Amino acid sequence: MAQFIKSPSIIKAAGNKEKIIREFFGHVNSKTAEVSIAYMTSPEGWVEPGQTPKFNEYTVVLKGKLKINTKREEYILSEGQAIMTLQDEWVQYSTPFAGGAEYISVCLPAFSPDIVQRDDLNYY
Repeated sequence: MAQFIKSPSIIKAAGNKEKIIREFFGHVNSKTAEVSIAYMTSPEGWVEPGQTPKFNEYTVVLKGKLKINTKREEYILSEGQAIMTLQDEWVQYSTPFAGGAEYISVCLPAFSPDIVQRDDLNYY
């Protein structure tokens, strides 16, 4: 049976500034564990703690620039670019650039605080 989503749920994001997460599919809004799909609005200067999640994350930048650090590389994604980070890979997302960023995030399986495995260290 189809599941119609009338509107997303707003979820509190980790990090030093307020980032807006609009979850369309996932544990909160659609009660699905298979996948989460969210629209992110991240302000200039936002940075989240590093994490080693138990999910693959697919990110598509719609507007602005997004910085993604892994243990080996730093990526700067601009509008129209995308990246996939793999489960068990350390990653840290931030928007240190003017205007922040807007992007879509898809997590397989769905994002959950139980499997994100954030660093205990404070990066901001």
